[in-house]
Amino acid sequence: MQETNLLYALALQHVPNIGDITAKRLIAHCGSPEAVLNERKQNLLKIDGVGHVMIKHLFNTNHLKAAEEELRFIYDNRIKLSYFQDAEYPEKLKQCIDAPIVLFETGSIQLKNRKIISIVGTRKITSSGTAFCEQLVEALAIYNPVVVSGFAYGTDITAHKAAIKHNLQTIGCLAHGLNQIYPKVHKKFMIPVEENGGFLTDFWSSDTFDRNNFLKRNRIIAGLSEATIVIESAEKGGSLVTADIANSYNRDVFAVPGRPTDVQSSGCNNLIKQHKAHMLTTPFDIPYILNWQIKDPVKPTIQKQLFVELNTDEKTIYNFLHSSGKQQLDIIALRCNIPIYKVASILLNMELKGVVRPLPGKLFEVV
Repeated sequence: MQETNLLYALALQHVPNIGDITAKRLIAHCGSPEAVLNERKQNLLKIDGVGHVMIKHLFNTNHLKAAEEELRFIYDNRIKLSYFQDAEYPEKLKQCIDAPIVLFETGSIQLKNRKIISIVGTRKITSSGTAFCEQLVEALAIYNPVVVSGFAYGTDITAHKAAIKHNLQTIGCLAHGLNQIYPKVHKKFMIPVEENGGFLTDFWSSDTFDRNNFLKRNRIIAGLSEATIVIESAEKGGSLVTADIANSYNRDVFAVPGRPTDVQSSGCNNLIKQHKAHMLTTPFDIPYILNWQIKDPVKPTIQKQLFVELNTDEKTIYNFLHSSGKQQLDIIALRCNIPIYKVASILLNMELKGVVRPLPGKLFEVV
């Protein structure tokens, strides 16, 4: 798309009271974002569903000024910008009526002709939920799917890390602009995610951080993929909103069942009970229901080659955890005689290699 049209598309996106659905309706009528902003007001009011309140702020020149600043930020930070009519715009997302007219991207995302799944769930994921998520991604790795999630605590980051561990492309959909990261503690995972996929958002660098942004972000998580998988969810939660959005897009939804007394399974159980999701009990329910070509699962090797890719410090930490069981980060640093700031980085690398895993309370154990 030409830079002029990108500028006007950004300006249109900046106008209050005009969402993506209305913006697309205006563009379809006028022919381009630039034509919309140069059209006579009385002509726009003839469009079905367009009223005075909706276009009240449309012709304010501040929108173009803001768009120029944002476009400068995009170029300065080498951010990719996709317009909804462009060929490189995500194909499945393009099919969604409320998909962003403009999408911002970092990393090396490749979605053409790919199997894409979204994995969502509670931020307070249990140990069994973590294990199921990791086993799910490991089992589906033979299909080389793209794993989409929201880069949040709990289920999201578990899914991203599992994808990285198995060399799968993973995409973090953000509820804020690309000039920040939330939660800040996940900043350490940004480079691994960008090296194995990247980040997507429709929020500007000037947008203020708001919790309502997460609900808006969820339509991108649901829209990018052919199926949304809910690992764990309480009776209410953002992952249930994502599941509802996926259903509205006529996409498949899967939910992992739990015991009736499990708080973090009540949302999943309700999705299944209300026929809003397929019951997911084994990873291969997914390729069966999605009609992927069934492949034989990879048989595990008899003995894991643990030290092939571990450096000296990693071997020291692994041996300590293997002999002493789960330990806190500061104890690991003390007993292994490695500075604590260095141990944190080493443990992250070992976690991505799949030889240790974090536990609540800043504990770590070998896998």
